Amino acid sequence: MAKRVVLAYSGGLDTSVAVRWMIETYGVEVITVACDVGQGGDWETIKDRARAAGAVEAVVVDCREEFARDFCGPALQANALYENRYPLVSALSRPIIVKYLVEAARMHGAEAVAHGCTGKGNDQVRFEVGIAALAPDLEILAPVREWGMTREECIHYADRFDIPLTATREKIYSIDDNLWGRAIECGEMEDPWASPPEGVWEMTKLTASEPTELVIAFEDGLPVALDGRKLPMHELIAELNVLVGSYGWGRLDMVENRRVGIKSRETYEAPAALALIMAHLDLEALTLERDLHHEKLRLEPRFAELVYDGMWFSPLKQSIDAFVAASQRYVDGEVRLRLEPGRCIVVGRRSEHSLYDYGLATYEAADSFNHADSVGFVRLWGLGIQTWAARQSARG
Repeated sequence: MAKRVVLAYSGGLDTSVAVRWMIETYGVEVITVACDVGQGGDWETIKDRARAAGAVEAVVVDCREEFARDFCGPALQANALYENRYPLVSALSRPIIVKYLVEAARMHGAEAVAHGCTGKGNDQVRFEVGIAALAPDLEILAPVREWGMTREECIHYADRFDIPLTATREKIYSIDDNLWGRAIECGEMEDPWASPPEGVWEMTKLTASEPTELVIAFEDGLPVALDGRKLPMHELIAELNVLVGSYGWGRLDMVENRRVGIKSRETYEAPAALALIMAHLDLEALTLERDLHHEKLRLEPRFAELVYDGMWFSPLKQSIDAFVAASQRYVDGEVRLRLEPGRCIVVGRRSEHSLYDYGLATYEAADSFNHADSVGFVRLWGLGIQTWAARQSARG
């Protein structure tokens, strides 16, 4: 029997050509795995395309609920923003795809798994490091890194083997989308001075004109309801994408540092992700004890870097997960957002576990703070610096 390979399959040009190319080049049987993480698509057509390319089996997995709960959820609890801006749209979907690649390899007796990534991007790292963490015995194949074909040559290759595609020679942009957002790159945007063309935006087209407010309820740091309606997290994210996106808010245009050392100009749409992170940050400010809050803020960029760099299954990432999960015990409550054209802001927050004490905070008659306590506190707090100033600062 020929060696079996499980391929992460998107249904696009590269992965469709990869099916046939591996059959012709390696003499293998190919099983494709396509994961629905909220990107949409005609999955029956995608399965038919994989089989037409030569796949012996075409698997489609509906991962939307799991993706939201087990991947977007922990990232939200960690307020994960790579380089303090990017909410890890593509990076978050790779580990769940890796999980199902490995499961399919075990189920179908495959000796290898494959992906359709190039040698310049982050995704090759995310796939290969993730696979190595879950199944170090599996061989990893990367046909796109090997074949050296241009896009034009890939289209000719697909024509030669009668692989049905929607790809055209005029394709300009590289697009990756899921529940958590949409990534757009290439074309004229490879010039960091050029403005993104208005036509690249899909999730954040401005269609709403009247301001509105919405309330997001959280339990253990996770969103559970929208305007009083309990919703599974994947449905809540999908609704927020439409609602917040209709105000033209949730766009990012940035130059980021890829793991391979290249600076890349990237544009993103992530209206739900950015709105949820904004609301969650605000609720944490109300409910987390100060030192816990400050330490969590220090760890959040490291969490984001680990996910961006493909280390989802690493022991450090799992240890930070444990800290973040413990920190969310009292992050319950509601946050009110106001939406206006081109704008989304927090205008209110409340929680049964709030650490905000009106009597301590107010300067009005209800003030319960004992101001006399501050005299000794401030003296002792500054004692060290006062001693230094008297003994050493004059020398310097």
